[in-house]
Amino acid sequence: MTSAAATLSASPAKIGRVLSPGGVEAWHVQSDLVPLVALAFTFEGGSAKDPPGKAGVAQMLARLLDEGAGAYSSDAFQERLAARAIELSFNAGPDAVGGSLKTLVRHADEAFALLRLALAAPRFDEDAIERVRAQTIAGLRYQQNDPGVMASRRFFAEAFPGHPYGHPTSGTIESVAAITRQDIRDLHARVIADGREKIAAVGAIDPERLAGTLDGVFGALPHADAAAPVPPAVVAGRGTRHVVDIDVPQSVIRFGTDGLSWRDPDFIAAYVLNHILGGGAFTSRLFQEVREKRGLAYSVGTSLVSYRGASMTWGYTATKNERVPECLAVIEAEILRLKTEGPADEELAKAKDYLTGSYALGFDTSTKIAHQLAQVAFEGLGIDYIARRNSLVAAVTQADIARAAERTLGDGKLLVVVAGRPVGLSRRRGTLAAPPGSG
Repeated sequence: MTSAAATLSASPAKIGRVLSPGGVEAWHVQSDLVPLVALAFTFEGGSAKDPPGKAGVAQMLARLLDEGAGAYSSDAFQERLAARAIELSFNAGPDAVGGSLKTLVRHADEAFALLRLALAAPRFDEDAIERVRAQTIAGLRYQQNDPGVMASRRFFAEAFPGHPYGHPTSGTIESVAAITRQDIRDLHARVIADGREKIAAVGAIDPERLAGTLDGVFGALPHADAAAPVPPAVVAGRGTRHVVDIDVPQSVIRFGTDGLSWRDPDFIAAYVLNHILGGGAFTSRLFQEVREKRGLAYSVGTSLVSYRGASMTWGYTATKNERVPECLAVIEAEILRLKTEGPADEELAKAKDYLTGSYALGFDTSTKIAHQLAQVAFEGLGIDYIARRNSLVAAVTQADIARAAERTLGDGKLLVVVAGRPVGLSRRRGTLAAPPGSG
C-alpha cells in the first residue's frame, strides 16, 4: 500500500478541503513519504452534451486535449510529457469530461503548466483532428464485428430512445465523420470551464502549494454559466427482447431494468442487493445458478449504473446460441426469486462483510485515491462519505433490501438485447417464467 493509501486508510479525516484564493476547491490528501503527486478532475458535461447528430464530440474533445496546446504541437507536447515521465490522460463519459495527472514532485511545476495549457489552450490542429477521427472510425468499423460492443450499443439505444444516453459516447461512423473543428471548440468552451470542475489531489503537496496550483491551472479557465440538466429518463422497453444478427456460435446478452441513483437514500441497499444478485463474482446468485449449477456461461454479472438523468441495473453474459432461452429463463427466475423471497440472513451478512472488508482495495495507489475522491465529489456525496460508507453498508437491513428490490427489480421485466443468432428466442413481451426443471 502506498503511503497516501495508508494515510487515508488510517484516518479518512485526513481528507481536507483546499480553497484557492481564486475560489477553486479541491479535496486533498497529503503524504510526503513518496515524492509523487496525483491529480484527478472531472468537468460536468460529457457525451450527453454532444450536439444533435454529432455523437462522439465529447470523446474526440477528450482525445485531443493533449494533442498539442499553446505553443506546442502534438509531437512537442508529448515529448515534454515523456521527458519528465509525466502521465496525463483525459476521458469522456455520458456526464463528464475528466482526466488525471501523475508527476514526480520535482517536475510538478512543469506538469501543472502543461495541464493548464491542455485545458485552457488546446490547439485542435486540423491534422490532429483528422488523425483522431481516422483512429476513431477505424475502431468503430472493427467493433461492428464485436458482439459485445454491438449488444451494448443496441441496449442503450433501446433503453433510452431519443435521449442523449441512447447515443454511443464514441459516436457512429457517420456522426464522427460529420464532426467539425468548431463542434469541438464549442463543446470545449461549454464544458472545460471554471465552476464545472471537481478536483482531488493526493501526494506530496501541501495545502498552500496546492491552492496556488489550483488558481494557476483551473483559474485560467473561463467561467461558464450553469449547465442545463440532462433530461430525466427511465429504462424503456422492459419486457421486450431484441436481436442483433451477428454470425457467431455464442450469443452475447445484455439485460437491464430500473436502478437507483448514487445520490438516492436507498442506493446503498440496492448496492448490497446487487452484490447478492450478480455483483459478487463467484458468490453471486446468478454466477451460482447460471455457471456453477448449469454450465450455461463462463461469466455472468450485474452492476448499478448511475447517471445524472437516469439509473439502472444492468447485466451481461454470453452463452451458446441454442442455450439463450434457457439462460434468460434462469436469470429472470432468479431475479424474481430474490425479489419475492429476499436473501437469507447469512447471505446478507456475508455480502456486507465482503463489501466493507474489500472497500480499502480501491485505495491502494495515490491515483486510485484521487479518482475515488473526485468521483465522490462529482456525485455530491460529501467529503465525509468515505469515512461513512462502511457504516452505511453495515447498517443495511432486510427491510432496506426489500424496499430496494421493489424499487429496482420491481415486476422483474427486463429489457434484453442479444447479439448473435439465438435459437428459439421469443421476441414477445411477457412475464417471467421459471426455468426448465426449477419447479
